[in-house]
Amino acid sequence: MANLIEAAGDKARMLCAGVVTPHRSCGICLAETFNLPTQPFQALRRGGLTGEGQCGGIVGGQLVLGILLGDPSPTGSVTPRLRQAMLAYQRAWRTRLGLAATDSIICNELTRPFEDFFGVDRTGMCTRIVGAAAESVQEALETTNSGIHITPVEPGR
Repeated sequence: MANLIEAAGDKARMLCAGVVTPHRSCGICLAETFNLPTQPFQALRRGGLTGEGQCGGIVGGQLVLGILLGDPSPTGSVTPRLRQAMLAYQRAWRTRLGLAATDSIICNELTRPFEDFFGVDRTGMCTRIVGAAAESVQEALETTNSGIHITPVEPGR
């Protein structure tokens, strides 16, 4: 199981880094890591397009869990598997990133320390967050025995 967690993080980091494939935004990396349509995740780019929203990588992980484990009925209740996975996900990404429950995950606050938004330091931080979020999603999926598998990405795609 640990190898699937590592595979999820590796895939997301590769998509975000833009070295092996063209760069993807944080939320889109999460969608692609778990083989989901990317269009809705575009709204997570730069913290909801304005920088004022929560980190798209972290929110993207929540959406992945909702898509994979949520009740498909618009009037359905929260599934026990989704609740269990969401609790595990929130604990896992905070631990992986070394963030306390009170630490902000607003995009502009996370990126403020970096003079150059497109610089290597800021992009490295975001790539690290995306990898941690993907690993945390996979770990959370494993707590629910969901059977979701990571597929490799084709270089250059």
